[in-house]
Amino acid sequence: MIGYVVYGRGCFNQLDEILSPQRKGDAPMIFLIDHFFNGKPLVNRIPLRGKDIIIYADVTNEPKTSQVDALAQQLKNEFGTISGIIGIGGGSTMDLAKAVSLMMTNPGSSADYQGWDLVKFPGVYKVGIPTLSGTGAEVSRTTVLTGPTRKLGMNSDFTPFDQIVLDPELIKDAPVNQRFYTGMDCYIHCIESLQGTYLNEFSKSYGEKALQLCQRVFLEKDVWDDESDNQLMMASYAGGMSIAYSQVGVAHAVSYGLSYLLGTKHGIGNCIVMNHLEEYYPEGVAEFKRMVEKNKVEIPTGICKGLTDEQFETMMNVSLGMKPLWENALGKDWEKIMTRDKLRKLYEKL
Repeated sequence: MIGYVVYGRGCFNQLDEILSPQRKGDAPMIFLIDHFFNGKPLVNRIPLRGKDIIIYADVTNEPKTSQVDALAQQLKNEFGTISGIIGIGGGSTMDLAKAVSLMMTNPGSSADYQGWDLVKFPGVYKVGIPTLSGTGAEVSRTTVLTGPTRKLGMNSDFTPFDQIVLDPELIKDAPVNQRFYTGMDCYIHCIESLQGTYLNEFSKSYGEKALQLCQRVFLEKDVWDDESDNQLMMASYAGGMSIAYSQVGVAHAVSYGLSYLLGTKHGIGNCIVMNHLEEYYPEGVAEFKRMVEKNKVEIPTGICKGLTDEQFETMMNVSLGMKPLWENALGKDWEKIMTRDKLRKLYEKL
Protein backbone atom coordinates (compact mmCIF):
# COMPACT_ATOMS: atom_id res chain seq x y z
CA MET A 1 0.00 0.00 0.00
CA ILE A 2 0.98 3.63 -0.45
CA GLY A 3 2.89 4.89 2.59
CA TYR A 4 1.44 8.40 2.66
CA VAL A 5 -1.71 9.91 1.16
CA VAL A 6 -2.74 13.56 1.18
CA TYR A 7 -6.23 14.38 -0.08
CA GLY A 8 -8.17 17.63 -0.42
CA ARG A 9 -8.87 20.57 -2.65
CA GLY A 10 -5.77 22.76 -2.79
CA CYS A 11 -3.45 20.23 -1.13
CA PHE A 12 -1.03 20.56 -4.08
CA ASN A 13 0.11 23.70 -2.25
CA GLN A 14 1.63 21.48 0.46
CA LEU A 15 4.08 19.88 -1.97
CA ASP A 16 7.15 21.83 -0.83
CA GLU A 17 6.49 20.85 2.78
CA ILE A 18 5.94 17.21 1.77
CA LEU A 19 9.17 16.99 -0.22
CA SER A 20 11.51 18.83 2.17
CA PRO A 21 12.21 15.87 4.54
CA GLN A 22 12.99 13.65 1.54
CA ARG A 23 15.71 15.84 0.08
CA LYS A 24 19.21 14.33 0.23
CA GLY A 25 21.85 17.06 0.27
CA ASP A 26 21.98 18.83 -3.08
CA ALA A 27 20.58 15.86 -5.02
CA PRO A 28 17.63 17.27 -6.98
CA MET A 29 13.97 16.43 -7.12
CA ILE A 30 12.85 15.67 -10.66
CA PHE A 31 9.37 16.87 -11.63
CA LEU A 32 8.12 14.74 -14.50
CA ILE A 33 5.06 16.52 -15.91
CA ASP A 34 2.62 15.71 -18.70
CA HIS A 35 3.59 17.92 -21.67
CA PHE A 36 -0.05 19.13 -21.72
CA PHE A 37 0.92 21.51 -18.88
CA ASN A 38 3.86 23.12 -20.67
CA GLY A 39 3.18 26.86 -20.40
CA LYS A 40 0.15 26.36 -18.16
CA PRO A 41 -0.26 28.00 -14.70
CA LEU A 42 0.30 24.72 -12.82
CA VAL A 43 3.99 24.80 -13.74
CA ASN A 44 4.46 28.06 -11.84
CA ARG A 45 3.21 26.37 -8.66
CA ILE A 46 5.93 23.71 -8.64
CA PRO A 47 8.29 24.26 -5.65
CA LEU A 48 11.69 24.10 -7.36
CA ARG A 49 14.72 24.16 -5.06
CA GLY A 50 18.44 24.05 -5.83
CA LYS A 51 19.17 21.79 -8.81
CA ASP A 52 15.56 20.65 -9.21
CA ILE A 53 14.39 20.39 -12.80
CA ILE A 54 11.13 19.98 -14.70
CA ILE A 55 11.00 17.39 -17.47
CA TYR A 56 7.99 17.43 -19.77
CA ALA A 57 6.88 13.91 -20.59
CA ASP A 58 5.53 13.39 -24.09
CA VAL A 59 2.70 10.94 -23.44
CA THR A 60 1.11 11.24 -26.87
CA ASN A 61 1.81 7.51 -26.91
CA GLU A 62 1.81 5.32 -23.83
CA PRO A 63 5.19 4.81 -22.10
CA LYS A 64 7.76 2.60 -23.77
CA THR A 65 10.66 0.77 -22.13
CA SER A 66 13.04 2.69 -24.41
CA GLN A 67 11.63 5.99 -23.12
CA VAL A 68 12.08 4.87 -19.50
CA ASP A 69 15.64 3.70 -20.08
CA ALA A 70 16.61 6.93 -21.87
CA LEU A 71 15.18 9.12 -19.09
CA ALA A 72 16.87 7.13 -16.32
CA GLN A 73 20.21 7.24 -18.15
CA GLN A 74 19.85 10.99 -18.73
CA LEU A 75 19.35 11.58 -15.00
CA LYS A 76 22.27 9.32 -14.06
CA ASN A 77 24.56 11.10 -16.52
CA GLU A 78 23.52 14.57 -15.39
CA PHE A 79 23.19 14.14 -11.63
CA GLY A 80 24.53 10.73 -10.64
CA THR A 81 21.86 10.42 -8.01
CA ILE A 82 18.56 12.19 -7.32
CA SER A 83 16.45 12.74 -4.22
CA GLY A 84 13.26 11.64 -5.90
CA ILE A 85 10.90 11.86 -8.84
CA ILE A 86 7.44 13.42 -8.85
CA GLY A 87 5.02 12.33 -11.57
CA ILE A 88 2.32 14.92 -12.35
CA GLY A 89 -0.26 13.98 -14.96
CA GLY A 90 -2.48 11.11 -16.04
CA GLY A 91 -1.82 7.39 -15.83
CA SER A 92 0.94 7.39 -18.47
CA THR A 93 2.93 10.12 -16.74
CA MET A 94 2.58 8.44 -13.34
CA ASP A 95 3.59 5.07 -14.80
CA LEU A 96 6.61 6.70 -16.41
CA ALA A 97 7.63 8.25 -13.07
CA LYS A 98 7.32 4.92 -11.25
CA ALA A 99 9.36 3.13 -13.91
CA VAL A 100 12.14 5.74 -13.99
CA SER A 101 12.33 5.61 -10.19
CA LEU A 102 12.91 1.85 -10.35
CA MET A 103 15.48 2.09 -13.14
CA MET A 104 17.60 4.54 -11.11
CA THR A 105 18.49 1.62 -8.82
CA ASN A 106 18.01 -1.56 -10.86
CA PRO A 107 20.49 -2.64 -13.57
CA GLY A 108 19.75 -3.36 -17.21
CA SER A 109 16.69 -2.32 -19.18
CA SER A 110 13.15 -1.80 -17.92
CA ALA A 111 12.16 -4.48 -20.46
CA ASP A 112 13.97 -6.99 -18.22
CA TYR A 113 11.41 -6.33 -15.48
CA GLN A 114 8.18 -6.62 -17.48
CA GLY A 115 6.30 -9.25 -15.52
CA TRP A 116 5.45 -10.14 -11.96
CA ASP A 117 7.90 -9.65 -9.06
CA LEU A 118 11.05 -9.32 -11.17
CA VAL A 119 12.24 -5.99 -9.69
CA LYS A 120 15.01 -6.61 -7.15
CA PHE A 121 15.65 -3.25 -5.47
CA PRO A 122 13.50 -0.33 -4.25
CA GLY A 123 13.55 2.70 -6.53
CA VAL A 124 14.30 6.27 -5.50
CA TYR A 125 11.62 8.19 -3.58
CA LYS A 126 8.60 8.75 -5.82
CA VAL A 127 5.42 10.81 -5.62
CA GLY A 128 2.30 10.54 -7.75
CA ILE A 129 0.01 13.52 -8.40
CA PRO A 130 -2.90 12.70 -10.74
CA THR A 131 -4.40 15.35 -13.01
CA LEU A 132 -6.89 12.86 -14.47
CA SER A 133 -9.00 10.45 -12.45
CA GLY A 134 -9.70 6.84 -13.28
CA THR A 135 -6.56 4.90 -14.11
CA GLY A 136 -5.72 3.98 -10.52
CA ALA A 137 -2.04 4.37 -11.47
CA GLU A 138 -1.61 6.46 -8.32
CA VAL A 139 -2.06 3.34 -6.15
CA SER A 140 -1.30 0.32 -8.35
CA ARG A 141 1.70 -1.97 -7.96
CA THR A 142 2.36 -1.95 -11.68
CA THR A 143 3.72 0.47 -14.24
CA VAL A 144 2.41 -0.47 -17.66
CA LEU A 145 5.03 -0.29 -20.43
CA THR A 146 5.23 -1.23 -24.09
CA GLY A 147 8.46 -3.13 -24.65
CA PRO A 148 10.19 -4.60 -27.71
CA THR A 149 8.00 -7.71 -27.72
CA ARG A 150 5.02 -7.05 -25.43
CA LYS A 151 2.95 -4.60 -23.44
CA LEU A 152 3.28 -5.59 -19.81
CA GLY A 153 3.79 -3.89 -16.47
CA MET A 154 6.69 -3.88 -14.04
CA ASN A 155 4.48 -5.43 -11.39
CA SER A 156 6.16 -5.59 -7.99
CA ASP A 157 6.04 -4.58 -4.34
CA PHE A 158 8.65 -1.90 -5.16
CA THR A 159 6.50 -0.23 -7.83
CA PRO A 160 3.90 1.76 -5.80
CA PHE A 161 4.50 5.41 -5.01
CA ASP A 162 5.85 6.36 -1.59
CA GLN A 163 3.50 9.35 -1.45
CA ILE A 164 0.46 10.48 -3.40
CA VAL A 165 -1.14 13.93 -3.45
CA LEU A 166 -4.82 13.82 -4.44
CA ASP A 167 -6.04 17.33 -5.24
CA PRO A 168 -9.39 17.37 -7.11
CA GLU A 169 -8.72 20.93 -8.25
CA LEU A 170 -6.08 19.58 -10.64
CA ILE A 171 -8.59 17.60 -12.72
CA LYS A 172 -11.22 20.31 -13.23
CA ASP A 173 -9.97 21.37 -16.69
CA ALA A 174 -9.75 17.86 -18.18
CA PRO A 175 -11.35 17.61 -21.67
CA VAL A 176 -14.84 16.03 -21.49
CA ASN A 177 -14.05 12.99 -23.66
CA GLN A 178 -10.74 12.33 -21.92
CA ARG A 179 -12.42 12.59 -18.53
CA PHE A 180 -15.03 10.05 -19.62
CA TYR A 181 -12.59 7.54 -21.11
CA THR A 182 -10.36 7.69 -18.03
CA GLY A 183 -13.36 7.50 -15.70
CA MET A 184 -14.55 4.41 -17.57
CA ASP A 185 -11.15 2.80 -16.94
CA CYS A 186 -12.08 3.04 -13.25
CA TYR A 187 -15.61 1.75 -13.86
CA ILE A 188 -14.25 -1.23 -15.81
CA HIS A 189 -11.72 -1.92 -13.03
CA CYS A 190 -14.68 -2.28 -10.67
CA ILE A 191 -16.69 -4.58 -12.94
CA GLU A 192 -13.71 -6.84 -13.63
CA SER A 193 -12.59 -6.96 -10.00
CA LEU A 194 -16.04 -7.55 -8.49
CA GLN A 195 -16.81 -10.37 -10.93
CA GLY A 196 -13.39 -11.98 -10.87
CA THR A 197 -12.25 -15.25 -9.32
CA TYR A 198 -9.53 -13.41 -7.36
CA LEU A 199 -12.09 -11.35 -5.44
CA ASN A 200 -11.72 -11.12 -1.66
CA GLU A 201 -13.39 -9.01 1.00
CA PHE A 202 -10.62 -6.41 0.95
CA SER A 203 -10.82 -5.77 -2.80
CA LYS A 204 -14.61 -6.13 -2.71
CA SER A 205 -15.06 -3.31 -0.19
CA TYR A 206 -12.99 -0.88 -2.28
CA GLY A 207 -14.52 -2.04 -5.57
CA GLU A 208 -18.09 -1.62 -4.37
CA LYS A 209 -17.42 1.94 -3.16
CA ALA A 210 -15.64 2.90 -6.39
CA LEU A 211 -18.50 1.47 -8.46
CA GLN A 212 -21.03 3.45 -6.43
CA LEU A 213 -19.09 6.67 -7.01
CA CYS A 214 -18.79 6.02 -10.77
CA GLN A 215 -22.54 5.41 -10.99
CA ARG A 216 -23.18 8.65 -9.12
CA VAL A 217 -20.89 10.68 -11.37
CA PHE A 218 -21.76 9.20 -14.78
CA LEU A 219 -25.41 8.22 -14.35
CA GLU A 220 -27.09 10.13 -11.55
CA LYS A 221 -25.69 13.64 -12.01
CA ASP A 222 -26.76 15.99 -14.79
CA VAL A 223 -24.13 18.70 -14.28
CA TRP A 224 -20.38 18.23 -13.80
CA ASP A 225 -19.25 20.19 -10.75
CA ASP A 226 -16.57 20.26 -8.06
CA GLU A 227 -18.28 17.41 -6.25
CA SER A 228 -17.99 15.30 -9.41
CA ASP A 229 -14.21 15.88 -9.43
CA ASN A 230 -14.01 15.00 -5.72
CA GLN A 231 -15.99 11.80 -6.20
CA LEU A 232 -14.19 10.63 -9.33
CA MET A 233 -10.79 11.16 -7.72
CA MET A 234 -11.84 8.95 -4.80
CA ALA A 235 -13.38 6.41 -7.20
CA SER A 236 -10.02 6.19 -8.99
CA TYR A 237 -8.19 5.62 -5.70
CA ALA A 238 -10.67 2.99 -4.46
CA GLY A 239 -10.88 1.26 -7.84
CA GLY A 240 -7.09 1.10 -8.00
CA MET A 241 -6.99 -0.38 -4.50
CA SER A 242 -9.56 -2.97 -5.52
CA ILE A 243 -7.52 -4.30 -8.44
CA ALA A 244 -4.28 -4.05 -6.46
CA TYR A 245 -5.70 -6.77 -4.21
CA SER A 246 -7.41 -8.76 -6.96
CA GLN A 247 -6.99 -8.26 -10.73
CA VAL A 248 -8.62 -6.89 -13.86
CA GLY A 249 -10.16 -9.06 -16.57
CA VAL A 250 -11.26 -9.50 -20.18
CA ALA A 251 -11.52 -5.83 -21.22
CA HIS A 252 -7.99 -5.05 -20.08
CA ALA A 253 -6.49 -8.26 -21.47
CA VAL A 254 -7.96 -7.57 -24.92
CA SER A 255 -7.19 -3.83 -24.90
CA TYR A 256 -3.49 -4.52 -24.24
CA GLY A 257 -3.35 -6.10 -27.71
CA LEU A 258 -4.94 -3.01 -29.27
CA SER A 259 -2.53 -0.73 -27.50
CA TYR A 260 0.54 -2.76 -28.49
CA LEU A 261 -0.34 -3.01 -32.19
CA LEU A 262 -2.37 0.12 -32.90
CA GLY A 263 -1.21 2.48 -30.17
CA THR A 264 -4.76 2.80 -28.84
CA LYS A 265 -4.82 4.77 -25.60
CA HIS A 266 -5.64 2.68 -22.54
CA GLY A 267 -8.90 4.33 -21.47
CA ILE A 268 -10.46 4.48 -24.91
CA GLY A 269 -9.20 0.97 -25.71
CA ASN A 270 -11.01 -0.40 -22.68
CA CYS A 271 -14.19 1.36 -23.80
CA ILE A 272 -13.91 -0.07 -27.33
CA VAL A 273 -13.59 -3.59 -25.92
CA MET A 274 -16.18 -3.21 -23.16
CA ASN A 275 -18.77 -2.36 -25.80
CA HIS A 276 -18.63 -6.02 -26.95
CA LEU A 277 -18.34 -8.00 -23.71
CA GLU A 278 -21.99 -8.85 -22.98
CA GLU A 279 -21.03 -12.53 -22.77
CA TYR A 280 -18.73 -11.89 -19.81
CA TYR A 281 -20.17 -8.84 -18.03
CA PRO A 282 -23.83 -8.52 -19.17
CA GLU A 283 -25.02 -6.13 -16.44
CA GLY A 284 -21.83 -4.08 -16.52
CA VAL A 285 -21.92 -3.67 -20.31
CA ALA A 286 -25.58 -2.61 -20.22
CA GLU A 287 -24.81 0.02 -17.58
CA PHE A 288 -21.69 1.11 -19.46
CA LYS A 289 -23.79 1.74 -22.58
CA ARG A 290 -26.21 3.84 -20.55
CA MET A 291 -23.28 5.92 -19.32
CA VAL A 292 -22.05 6.40 -22.90
CA GLU A 293 -25.49 7.53 -24.01
CA LYS A 294 -26.10 9.86 -21.07
CA ASN A 295 -22.70 11.53 -21.40
CA LYS A 296 -23.01 11.83 -25.21
CA VAL A 297 -19.61 10.26 -25.86
CA GLU A 298 -18.77 8.37 -29.03
CA ILE A 299 -16.96 5.04 -28.80
CA PRO A 300 -14.91 4.29 -31.95
CA THR A 301 -15.81 1.22 -34.01
CA GLY A 302 -14.14 -0.69 -36.82
CA ILE A 303 -10.59 -0.10 -35.63
CA CYS A 304 -9.54 -3.68 -36.50
CA LYS A 305 -11.01 -3.56 -40.00
CA GLY A 306 -8.51 -4.52 -42.68
CA LEU A 307 -5.86 -5.95 -40.35
CA THR A 308 -3.77 -8.83 -41.65
CA ASP A 309 -3.66 -12.31 -40.14
CA GLU A 310 -0.19 -11.51 -38.86
CA GLN A 311 -1.45 -8.40 -37.10
CA PHE A 312 -4.30 -10.31 -35.48
CA GLU A 313 -1.78 -12.91 -34.32
CA THR A 314 0.38 -10.19 -32.76
CA MET A 315 -2.57 -8.77 -30.81
CA MET A 316 -3.67 -12.22 -29.65
CA ASN A 317 -0.16 -13.12 -28.49
CA VAL A 318 0.02 -9.95 -26.39
CA SER A 319 -3.46 -10.49 -24.98
CA LEU A 320 -3.05 -14.18 -24.14
CA GLY A 321 0.21 -13.38 -22.38
CA MET A 322 -1.81 -11.62 -19.67
CA LYS A 323 -2.44 -14.89 -17.83
CA PRO A 324 -3.43 -13.54 -14.38
CA LEU A 325 -6.05 -11.32 -16.02
CA TRP A 326 -7.62 -14.22 -17.91
CA GLU A 327 -7.52 -16.46 -14.85
CA ASN A 328 -9.24 -13.81 -12.76
CA ALA A 329 -11.92 -13.39 -15.41
CA LEU A 330 -12.54 -17.01 -16.44
CA GLY A 331 -10.95 -19.26 -13.81
CA LYS A 332 -8.02 -21.68 -13.89
CA ASP A 333 -9.31 -23.39 -17.06
CA TRP A 334 -9.45 -20.10 -18.96
CA GLU A 335 -7.38 -21.43 -21.88
CA LYS A 336 -10.15 -23.91 -22.71
CA ILE A 337 -12.68 -21.05 -22.71
CA MET A 338 -10.78 -18.25 -24.47
CA THR A 339 -9.40 -20.08 -27.51
CA ARG A 340 -7.44 -18.26 -30.19
CA ASP A 341 -10.39 -18.64 -32.55
CA LYS A 342 -12.76 -17.06 -30.05
CA LEU A 343 -10.36 -14.22 -29.30
CA ARG A 344 -9.87 -13.58 -33.05
CA LYS A 345 -13.62 -13.25 -33.50
CA LEU A 346 -13.76 -10.77 -30.61
CA TYR A 347 -11.00 -8.63 -32.13
CA GLU A 348 -12.80 -8.68 -35.49
CA LYS A 349 -15.84 -7.05 -33.84
CA LEU A 350 -13.87 -4.07 -32.53
